[in-house]
Amino acid sequence: MNATAALHRLSQRLWLDNITLDLLGHGTLQHYVRDLAVIGLTSNPTIFDHVIRNTNLYEDAILDATVHGR
Repeated sequence: MNATAALHRLSQRLWLDNITLDLLGHGTLQHYVRDLAVIGLTSNPTIFDHVIRNTNLYEDAILDATVHGR
């Protein structure tokens, strides 16, 4: 049993303080849930704002939402 599964068995619930497109889009989150007993995600709004303003990581998603109203 890995350490995260052991914590889960002791009623400790693991959350990631990190939400990125890579995490959501490349199977990483599924791995964390399936193999590492992660049950939730959260993100600091300031960090998220910084990423939106200073990178192009979310540009396609923002344009798609703007054009298609999603």
